[in-house]
Amino acid sequence: MNVVLKAKNINKYFEKPTRFHVLKDINFEITKGEFASIMGKSGCGKSTLLYVLSTMDTSYEGELFINNQLITGKERQELSHIRNRDIGFVFQFHYLLSEFSVLENVMLPAKKLGIKTVKEIEADAMQKLKILEIDHLAKKRASRISGGEKQRVAIARALINNPSIIMGDEPTGNLDSYNAQNVFNIFRQLSDEQGLSLLVVTHDQDFANRTDRIITMSDGRILNQGL
Repeated sequence: MNVVLKAKNINKYFEKPTRFHVLKDINFEITKGEFASIMGKSGCGKSTLLYVLSTMDTSYEGELFINNQLITGKERQELSHIRNRDIGFVFQFHYLLSEFSVLENVMLPAKKLGIKTVKEIEADAMQKLKILEIDHLAKKRASRISGGEKQRVAIARALINNPSIIMGDEPTGNLDSYNAQNVFNIFRQLSDEQGLSLLVVTHDQDFANRTDRIITMSDGRILNQGL
């Protein structure tokens, strides 16, 4: 099986105000096309784990692999490149630039990666907006669209560099049930039809129940891998 993400013996400590063991011997992997969710009570370490897995937090013990490449210990600049190329992010808050158009927002990560021409990036961005059925909003300013539409734009932006994995931190946490269902359906489709891997931290039991497996956390440990 093609392993996209692997965490091996990950431990993480917070040093202030006193030393606290926040992630305890985390071991799991995500395979290509798998749609997994992480659940657990507030404060159990879910978001901290996601920040480590996403390469944004580098102060941990253990090893992290993306596409069988060891990521641990790499320089910040290289990590930034790997993150932009291989990982798409969808957060609870969409973090769109409100003065930019929908299309410009989606293009940003690809411009940062700098592999394609602006014309190619624009064509890619329109294709992603089409997949999410919001291409008609391309020229609208991000501040002028609804909450559900904003989250779709955020997903299109996460997809622009054709990442290996999408990581979500409560991506439906700010949405009503209708829009939460829409986001789930989009993720399911990306997993089933495009072989995209997804790892989503959520408090929404209904959402988690319909993913391929639930990884359950408690007090910084993985209790159950859901396999």
